[in-house]
Amino acid sequence: MPQAPTTDLLARARTWLAEDPDPQTREELSALLAAAEDPGDEGRLAWSHLAERFADRLQFGTAGLRGELGAGPMRMNRAVVIRAAAGLAAYVRQQKLGDLVVIGYDARHKSADFARDTAAVMVGAGLRAALLPRPLPTPVLAFAVRHLGAAAGVTVTASHNPPQDNGYKVYLGDGSQIVPPADAGIADEIDAIGSLSEVPLAADGWEVLGDEVVEAYLDRAVSVVEPGGPRDLDVVYTPMHGVGRDVLLAAFKRAGFPAPTVVTEQAEPDPDFPTVAFPNPEEPGAMDLAFRTASSVGPDIVIANDPDADRCAVAVPVAGNGGWRMLRGDDVGALLGSALVAKQVTGTLATTIVSSTLLGRIAEAAGLGYAETLTGFKWIARADGLRYGYEEALGYCVDPSGVRDKDGITAALLVAELAATLKRSGRTLADLLDDLALEHGLHATDQLSVRVQDLSLIADAMRRLREQPPTVLAGLTVTRADDLTAGSADLPATDGLRYHLEGEAVRSARIVVRPSGTEPKLKCYLEVVLPVPTAADLAPVREQADRILAAIKRDLAAAAGIVA
Repeated sequence: MPQAPTTDLLARARTWLAEDPDPQTREELSALLAAAEDPGDEGRLAWSHLAERFADRLQFGTAGLRGELGAGPMRMNRAVVIRAAAGLAAYVRQQKLGDLVVIGYDARHKSADFARDTAAVMVGAGLRAALLPRPLPTPVLAFAVRHLGAAAGVTVTASHNPPQDNGYKVYLGDGSQIVPPADAGIADEIDAIGSLSEVPLAADGWEVLGDEVVEAYLDRAVSVVEPGGPRDLDVVYTPMHGVGRDVLLAAFKRAGFPAPTVVTEQAEPDPDFPTVAFPNPEEPGAMDLAFRTASSVGPDIVIANDPDADRCAVAVPVAGNGGWRMLRGDDVGALLGSALVAKQVTGTLATTIVSSTLLGRIAEAAGLGYAETLTGFKWIARADGLRYGYEEALGYCVDPSGVRDKDGITAALLVAELAATLKRSGRTLADLLDDLALEHGLHATDQLSVRVQDLSLIADAMRRLREQPPTVLAGLTVTRADDLTAGSADLPATDGLRYHLEGEAVRSARIVVRPSGTEPKLKCYLEVVLPVPTAADLAPVREQADRILAAIKRDLAAAAGIVA
């Protein structure tokens, strides 16, 4: 390594070390600096670690902050959080949004520390800070922002990321996650902060809220189900080592449902997530313990939350073989949409450009408004006249007047009510999905998701698709290719590509390709729509759709130059 960059890197690392308020990360960085003095392999490795940690800094955007825990500006740590909180405080004051900031946190490593640091910054900046009473689901924080009339809210969580990660998500007073230009405004205020010693930190003075805020959330949550409706339902539930268990069980009890059987091995909050490789119900193997519990209990459905309980996964029995079928987010999204239509709701049903188009068909048949947004609830929540919104990544907003974000607790309640109502008539969630396919066509979806270590591979794949766009995939003709970086009257600009396909075998088909906003993944979302003439055609049509989707995945991976 040349001498000038080496000297500069050392200087930046030592300056950071001098300001770092956390003994743990100070020790970590001191050890790296000491190891860097070794002339051998250990020293070269230490230099590479230092260079990576100080190459840039975590960028504050519409997803807030998210990254691996550790020392340095490219990691999540107390120094980074204090700067972010100071930037948010300055933005709230500069925009005259109010004086109260509500702060929530999950049970991940350092979450409570980051939450207290945020409270100390807010009070030091002359604002009021209110901390939720303990680690709680993200939707409780989203609810509390509006319930308390706060200027802003913060929740410390990395949602379903691996255990070494944490994150920092920001809401403004409408209870929605921030979008441009607020994210840029907060980032500018963060940039304006000089030395960390210039940020005043209060030793105390913030409020720790009591259980009344949780009680208010629960009162609102149970309002999504009809009082006195069917409640005969057996559920196996896993909180995936997260913070959802106590709130979900309280919600089910308050709504009159039998207590779900909780998966014992995943019942307690544990920041190490010892039983899963990734604490995400969508990941292979994550639901194995839930299915093992279900095999001994024999429930009607299985429900899972992710660690901060803003997502909800559902599995149903496979008739005749004793197994379990995970419903896709698009399946649950359509089921909940149809359930709300049956309740004769009014307003707009909304989803994202990467989700199934089935919700649009349901809305059209019911005479309701429909909107498609960019991915993420920060966009769904802002759909005009929103009454219900979902995204295929297991996120559902069934009560936007209460929680204007995805909420895995209220979604679970509405799923349970729907399943109990169907059970009373001798039917199941799978039966209702069949009904929707017969009425609107089979909307089959799948995803090609490639996790990488080298982010340049994602950029290379996107560039290849732009420079050499596919014209035929799985024998279907690409009739239109949209580069979403240009934006449109309906959608803000985003790094994505959308393909529309046609062919004799399908009614329609659509593909959206985009880099993940929260993980090192390239994500490709696929949908094919096939007509289903009669109930007897359901099975062969599903098999046909599976073959087409598999062929699209194969051909798309080849066109992008990626290994699926």
